[in-house]
Amino acid sequence: NYSKALEFYEKALKIFEKALPPNHPDLATSYNNIGGVYYKMGNYSKALEFYEKALKIREKALPPNHPDYAESYNKIGLVYQKTGNYSKTLKFYEKALTIKEEALPPNHPDFALCYNNIGLMYHDMGNYSKALEFYEKAHQIKEEALPPNHPDLATSYNNIGGVYKDMGNYSKALEFYEKALTIKEEALPPNHPSLAISYNNIGSLYKNMGNYSKALSFLEKALTIAQKSLPPTHPQIKIMIDNINHLKKI
Repeated sequence: NYSKALEFYEKALKIFEKALPPNHPDLATSYNNIGGVYYKMGNYSKALEFYEKALKIREKALPPNHPDYAESYNKIGLVYQKTGNYSKTLKFYEKALTIKEEALPPNHPDFALCYNNIGLMYHDMGNYSKALEFYEKAHQIKEEALPPNHPDLATSYNNIGGVYKDMGNYSKALEFYEKALTIKEEALPPNHPSLAISYNNIGSLYKNMGNYSKALSFLEKALTIAQKSLPPTHPQIKIMIDNINHLKKI
């Protein structure tokens, strides 16, 4: 419930503003929380406004290469990515990466997030070779840092699979989507929404490959889970039903 969350964070902010000096780091956290709610609501201009307020405080309160800057730069980068401003996105992601490179050992898990964000951006831009390069860097770090069936590895496989799908290399995409699904089936409860995403990915892929019976079987699995885990009015459910009905007519 975003409006409730917003109300709660705004109350907290009022208390902080009265009790703390104007550039106290806790105010930055408060602005970030409010920005995060606006981001989830899709109100990107408001999200940016609060993320920038948080950054201004941090610039006054913290030493130049403090890790908290990286968090701010990543959040601002994400907003620019959502609004399609890729040159600004890259600028902020690279700033975040520079700070982490100075503050952390080379294969620290935090790098995976940075590389993943940059990969996402290149993927959005349609620069598939760059997207793969950064997704694979992120994956390598996760493989070293996490146990073999950690759900974060499934996210990596999904991302890499998505690039191969967009490149039209369906057999490679299927290989990575299936790796993601294997991990999720071992690591998650049977009706977890993340399984629906995997079934949907594989179903869509089979549809593209012209294997309609397999496509239908996976898309129906995805729908069953989605109907158990999402509210009935969720737009994703309508999209899934439409896809299934379309397949049945082919």
